[in-house]
Amino acid sequence: MLTILFDGIAYGMLLFILAVGLSVTMGLMNFINLAHGAFAMVGGYLTVMLMQRWDVPFLWCLPIAFAGAALLGAVLERTLYRHMYRKPHLDQVLFSIGLTFMSVASVDYFMGSQQQIMQLPEWLRGRTELWAGEVFELGMGHYRLFIIAVCAALTVGLQFVLAKTRFGSRLRASVDDARVAAGLGIRVNLIFAATFAMGSGLAGLGGALGAEVLGLDPTFPLKFMVYFLIVVAVGGTSSITGPLWAALLLGIADVAGKYYMPKLGSFIVYSLMIAILIWRPQGLFVRKGGR
Repeated sequence: MLTILFDGIAYGMLLFILAVGLSVTMGLMNFINLAHGAFAMVGGYLTVMLMQRWDVPFLWCLPIAFAGAALLGAVLERTLYRHMYRKPHLDQVLFSIGLTFMSVASVDYFMGSQQQIMQLPEWLRGRTELWAGEVFELGMGHYRLFIIAVCAALTVGLQFVLAKTRFGSRLRASVDDARVAAGLGIRVNLIFAATFAMGSGLAGLGGALGAEVLGLDPTFPLKFMVYFLIVVAVGGTSSITGPLWAALLLGIADVAGKYYMPKLGSFIVYSLMIAILIWRPQGLFVRKGGR
């Protein structure tokens, strides 16, 4: 049971890093970007290519995946996404889902439809067993422990940036009233571009970390789109803490359900999501007055 809990926490932390960028764009920028998984796929494929073709060390691939996805996000934000900010949500959904299908077709054409294999460094492949007689037994995979550590550090850093820095305050001001913020000298377009790039970079980093755990193929954005939306819907978009707890709940429920009741598959996760949203339509962790 402890091992399942540990694996569920690791899975949940990975889902959080993959989905937190979508939470930022939906909650702070009021933009529904269903192509968010495509940026995660870019980070994953970039990592695989760097490691397989150029023997770049895994730890070096992680910041490169973040930077590559962030750069792509910044370019697309300046050329395509910025024109959709004031459009109705239905237009945003149709636009971003179209980009998702285009990304799937492009990766399938250039990289092939086969599952990508990523060889982890030797020090991340092992497993540590902890036990105390018959009291408890815990098996911790080194790579999952690494994922938990990295995602925890990113969570603290992201919360600090959004809540305690001048950039975070300018972002909130730009979202609340872009005209007044611009009148105060805040470069609203630059703030939005940086925020979108940061969310895309986090997705790329999550894709790099999750390529070995989740698998990587051209259908990645479609397979995990629902999971990203569940994290945001259940956790709410008014804070970073909400999606974090929602991702942990989803990860533990998914791992435990597949272990104890494998025939039900993802039915348990969807049932849990439906029950939570009936109980709290705004999400579990929405602040009072939040949308």
